[in-house]
Amino acid sequence: MADVPEGGGGGGGRHEKKRAKKGSTHIDMTPMVDLAFLLLTFFILTTTMYKPSTLQMTYPVPPPPDQPPPPPTKLDNAITLMLTKNDQIFYYFGQFYAPGNPEGKPPTTFERTDFSQVQKLLVERNKETVAQLNALAKQFNERKLTEEEYTAKRREVKGNPLNLKAIIKTDPDAKYRNMIDMVDEMDISGIGSYGVLDSLKTAEQVLLDIEKAKL
Repeated sequence: MADVPEGGGGGGGRHEKKRAKKGSTHIDMTPMVDLAFLLLTFFILTTTMYKPSTLQMTYPVPPPPDQPPPPPTKLDNAITLMLTKNDQIFYYFGQFYAPGNPEGKPPTTFERTDFSQVQKLLVERNKETVAQLNALAKQFNERKLTEEEYTAKRREVKGNPLNLKAIIKTDPDAKYRNMIDMVDEMDISGIGSYGVLDSLKTAEQVLLDIEKAKL
C-alpha cells in the first residue's frame, strides 16, 4: 500500500499560483525600411518638378538719337485700361483728348469696370478674333491640325493689325497682381498686340483722380 506523504508545517498544504512568463516581442523592421525606400524612389521618379514661371515682356528698341522720332501710333482700334485701387479699372477707346485740345475734339471720358466684367468687355470688342481662335482650337482638338500648325495659325490670327489693341496703364494705387491678371486677360480675349506702361499722361492722371474720388 502506497504511503501518502503528508506535508509538515502549517503552510505545506497551500497551492502556490504560478505567474505566466512574458515573452519578449521582437518586430523585424527590415521589410518596412525596404518598402519605405521603394515608395520614396517611386515618388521621386514619377513626380514632375516645379518649374518657376516668369512673365516675359518685350519692349521696342528706342530709335537712335540722330533719327527723328517715329510718327505717333493711331489708336482708332485700341482700348486703354487704367488699373487703380480696389481692383477697379477705368478705360476709354481710341485716342485721349484733354479738354481744350488743339484738334477741337470732345474731351475723353472714362468708363469704369472691374475684373469680373473686363473679360466680357474685351471679348465683345474682339469677338471676330475670338471666334477664329475658338474654331482653330476645335480643329486642334479634333486632330485636324498638328500642334505646330495650330500654334502658327493662332499667332497669325492674333497678329492681324485690324484686331483690337490694348494699352495697360497703372497708377500708384494699383496692385502688381492686377497687372498680371490683366496680361492674362489679353491672351484669353485674343488680343495679340498690347503694351504695359507704369505711368499716365498728366491729363489722364487728373481725370483719373477725379473719378477715383467717387469710389
